[in-house]
Amino acid sequence: MGGFCPQPLIYLKSNESNESLEDASNELILSDEDVVRFQIGEVFAHMPREEVEIRLEKMKEDASKDLERLEEEKESVLAQMAELKKILYGKFKDSINLEED
Repeated sequence: MGGFCPQPLIYLKSNESNESLEDASNELILSDEDVVRFQIGEVFAHMPREEVEIRLEKMKEDASKDLERLEEEKESVLAQMAELKKILYGKFKDSINLEED
């Protein structure tokens, strides 16, 4: 089952993104500033703390939903791979050796 499969990379990046948002949220809790720097793309903007908190919560919710969706897709792909392996081993017996998950 070689070939190009970008899913694990996307899954890892989503998980890292979720952790980064959690870290940013924790840093904001520790901060006592009323105006904080918030990165939007490649630019930092000075924004009120309350607005940053709201944006971070929304971003965390979105990241969690994306991660959940990717986990479901991963399970589906793994199930399809297992079924294809059964078919291929049934057809070719020991003359093939497929990679493990």
